[in-house]
Amino acid sequence: MLSRTFLCLSIASMSTPLLADTVWMKNGDRLTGTIKVFDGGKLLLQTEYGGSIQLDWKKIATLETSNDLLVRQEGERNLNGVLVKSLKPADAGKVVIADGGTPKTVELASIEQILKPKPLVQDLTWKGNIDVSLDYKRAEKDTDDYDIDFKTSARHGLWRHNAKGDYNREFQDDVKTTDNWSAEYALDRFLDEHWFWQGRGEYKSDKIEELRRQRTLGTGPGYQFWDNELGAFSMATLLNRTDHEYDTGEKENFYALGVKWDYNRYLIGKAFELFTNGEVGKPLGNVADYTLDAEIGLRYKVTDWASLNMKAEKDVVAGSQGDLDETRYTVGFGVGW
Repeated sequence: MLSRTFLCLSIASMSTPLLADTVWMKNGDRLTGTIKVFDGGKLLLQTEYGGSIQLDWKKIATLETSNDLLVRQEGERNLNGVLVKSLKPADAGKVVIADGGTPKTVELASIEQILKPKPLVQDLTWKGNIDVSLDYKRAEKDTDDYDIDFKTSARHGLWRHNAKGDYNREFQDDVKTTDNWSAEYALDRFLDEHWFWQGRGEYKSDKIEELRRQRTLGTGPGYQFWDNELGAFSMATLLNRTDHEYDTGEKENFYALGVKWDYNRYLIGKAFELFTNGEVGKPLGNVADYTLDAEIGLRYKVTDWASLNMKAEKDVVAGSQGDLDETRYTVGFGVGW
């Protein structure tokens, strides 16, 4: 019995490394880990010994994995690629694809993208980021500028919770020139893989501009175009009820149709992230012309959790009591998970 136990342990210890994905480089190196994504000429390999490693696709001889992957080749009509059951090593510059039929050998150069298939979310998944930018300028006018933004999303099954907020403050020669903050919460209920219904609430406060407070409640359908290792893109059309309060004490409220978007795309082996989100609205009636709240930016990953970012934010309200038109450009540091 004792010898059988040792035999089983030995077999298990010898077979465990085989479960890892393997990449052979043209210079003879052999790397093991988990293949996360291939895009933009970079293969991202998650390792226990070095974290996420970016490998130049042209320097790879061949590779092996027993995990399901979506592989897209040149001329493939399906933008998500074809589901393959495994990749087996072959001669240098080639790989064997097993997709349930007869295995075939293809050139690595013919592969344009590799993704992990997105399973139906059963357990709780949570992702988000916090970006901070500080700007201190000492010149003819001393300027202190602070900007903090956060965004997070948690999904369990057919439900997704979204929250975001920001805080902006600026001083010029100890005179406050910007002082505002906002917070938003949205709840999505997925009807199928793509369609969902959203309900949301948002509050904005500004102590400097004519428009001091904005409160918005809305609901409507949305569509998730994609959500995978390379990013996500969704849009929602909402019927909103908005309340405005001005520095004069005047108030107005109106209903509006709004279109929200949320887009992010990882580039060059997830080293860079392009993102944009916001909402444009058209009030029903003559109380206001239109509203716009949007941002666009770029993040560069320094480590697995830390990044440098730069972005532009635009906030526009064309109303009957006064106009708000703000544009902010920030560069800062962030953390993500």
